[in-house]
Amino acid sequence: MMPYALVALAPLLHLLAALLVVLLHLAGRARGEAGEPLTARLTLGACVLACGVLLILDGLALVQGAPGQVRVAEWFASGTLRVSLSFTLDGLSLGLGTLVAAIGLVTLRFSAQYMHREAGFHRFFIGMNLFVAGMLGIILAGNAVLAFVGWELVGLSSWMLIGYAFEQETATVNAQRAFLTNRVGDAGFLLGIALAQLWLGSLEWADIAVGAGHLPTLYISLLSLGFVSAALAKSAQVPFSPWIARALEGPTPSSAIFYGAVMVHVGVYLLIRLEPVLSAAPGVMSLLAMIGLGTALYGGIVGYAQTDVKSALLFATLTQVGLMFLACGLGLFQLAAWHMALHMVWRTWQFLAAPSYMHLLDAATPPAPAWLRRSPRLYTAALQRFWLEPLADHLLTRPTQALARDVRAVDDNVVHHIMGMSEARRAAALLGEEAVVKGRGLAGAALMWLARHLDHFEQHLVLRGIGGRLGAGLRRLGGWLTWAEGLFEQPRYLLLIVMATLVVIL
Repeated sequence: MMPYALVALAPLLHLLAALLVVLLHLAGRARGEAGEPLTARLTLGACVLACGVLLILDGLALVQGAPGQVRVAEWFASGTLRVSLSFTLDGLSLGLGTLVAAIGLVTLRFSAQYMHREAGFHRFFIGMNLFVAGMLGIILAGNAVLAFVGWELVGLSSWMLIGYAFEQETATVNAQRAFLTNRVGDAGFLLGIALAQLWLGSLEWADIAVGAGHLPTLYISLLSLGFVSAALAKSAQVPFSPWIARALEGPTPSSAIFYGAVMVHVGVYLLIRLEPVLSAAPGVMSLLAMIGLGTALYGGIVGYAQTDVKSALLFATLTQVGLMFLACGLGLFQLAAWHMALHMVWRTWQFLAAPSYMHLLDAATPPAPAWLRRSPRLYTAALQRFWLEPLADHLLTRPTQALARDVRAVDDNVVHHIMGMSEARRAAALLGEEAVVKGRGLAGAALMWLARHLDHFEQHLVLRGIGGRLGAGLRRLGGWLTWAEGLFEQPRYLLLIVMATLVVIL
């Protein structure tokens, strides 16, 4: 068992490489063009060692047979909750883990030249190290909690590299879109973890696979839906597809390994890992098949309308991943696994070669096929990507941005007052020259008008003769209450209150 414990080194080496690059950068040794070779050597060294460890384990598995579940140590325990540092070493995880490590090595070797003299060279390699560590953590993890840690590392590094050119507003907005969409899937993953612990008493993948067969169909379906929603979001299946087109904002090497070769397939891997659970939930399998087919059609039609190389490759990837989800929904998990491995290799080469395509091709970009151009409505829908992106912005991005503005307003207008503010602002607020909160819209204007008249009434009738400190305190309290009242009139907070009420009633 001891040699197989070396598997923990595969993701750990990349985490250590990322930490070393950070420390050397802070120490001034890995900065600018002069520090590029050191950063590249550390990263490539981690890649080579990780590949070596996995190849050794592959050899042992071929000679002795794959050990399956390997428990290295206990991570933490609390009551009935026990989580181990365990790894799954079967044919699927060992083969795919080795492939991911090899793709990481090739991509990072390419990046050392491609990113030369880029201002964010070292930041790029930190993000890529975190990404490879997260991917190996997901694939090799023996339980859902350890897989979730890798899941979050992949999401964090994706957000970092989509927003690589953070000085451009487009990059930061697109990174935010991807981050928010993937948080929806993360909530599903957490739901699956919670239900597995509640109903099965274990978070080990092997125990979940065995125990799910003894649960009622409804319980299995709910447990499956949690993990399936995470897979759908991470693999950009409809309706979560809009974020991935915006994710091409990052450098080409990160696009290759994230959205062309590796990360976009991680949802398929999760479904294959949960094959025994999904097989016992026919309703969820049917849903997977329909979503996979819908995504394949969506990616294929929209891909015909693309005019740049990376977008065309991206939607071709969506089509193929949709077909993998369709295969899983039809119960063809082994076919999906082979399709996934072959597609990872092929798409890596295509994405890494994408910058050279414009030099290799002399002809203009071919137009959309005739059958698509003959249908103006369908062609317009393909050009607009079926309007899923503005819909996602309206339902997810804009409400989250509005919530962030409200939180900032609380910070500026409540927390700062409690913690103290400048004497000039305090005097201005007490004299009525600066409103603590300003209303927005018709309701806000009405509340501000009412607040002014109530303030006039209090000043001339109620508070006359009372000490100024009490009057100032009451005015400040009134301003906060007026602001809170206007805040709760916002639709998103009314919806939140309704949902909380339903939770309490249920």
